[in-house]
Amino acid sequence: MRHGNKINHLGKKTGHRKAMLTNMACSLIEHKRITTTIAKAKTLRVFVEPILTKAKTDSTHSRRVVFSYLQSKEAVTELFRDVAPKIANREGGYTRIIRTGYRLGDNAEMCMIELVDFNELYNNASKKTTRRSRRGGKKADEVTATVAETTEVVEETPVVEAVAETTEVVEEAPAAEVVEETPVAEVAEETPAADATEDAATTEEEKTEE
Repeated sequence: MRHGNKINHLGKKTGHRKAMLTNMACSLIEHKRITTTIAKAKTLRVFVEPILTKAKTDSTHSRRVVFSYLQSKEAVTELFRDVAPKIANREGGYTRIIRTGYRLGDNAEMCMIELVDFNELYNNASKKTTRRSRRGGKKADEVTATVAETTEVVEETPVVEAVAETTEVVEEAPAAEVVEETPVAEVAEETPAADATEDAATTEEEKTEE
């Protein structure tokens, strides 16, 4: 039973556990990411992040303190030469733990622990998902371009041309010409002549009967 034991002993004695964390820290600094179990990764993060903070100040004292933990000249050189300039502006949180599933043999939960500033792919993806700005940008330019295209299409077929076409159709068949073809005066003149011929025909019929 743990009963408030803050340190995860990882089932190992003190000397074995310190040697293991030292080797894992050197591997993390040299390769920038390693794969291990969740329990070891969390313990390694507590072990290595103070060392990374100490490496921000490049002095003889800092190098001696870091070397007392890592016990590797190559790892110390890599830390102060390549890693320290990258993490200079970061105020902690130098490592990231990404869960990768479960191990096939004992079903232990596995993960990948890595240095945050050395994962360019992940950092670019996170930059793309920032919140939108109100000023717009490329999207605003695309919207203005589409609006310009639609206005050009409207200008190609204006309403004035449609109105002009309808007026031409009306002019082809005006109402005045229709009225001139069948005037009222001619109709009035034709009707009395027809009445006169009918009266003459009736008088001739009466004479023949007599």
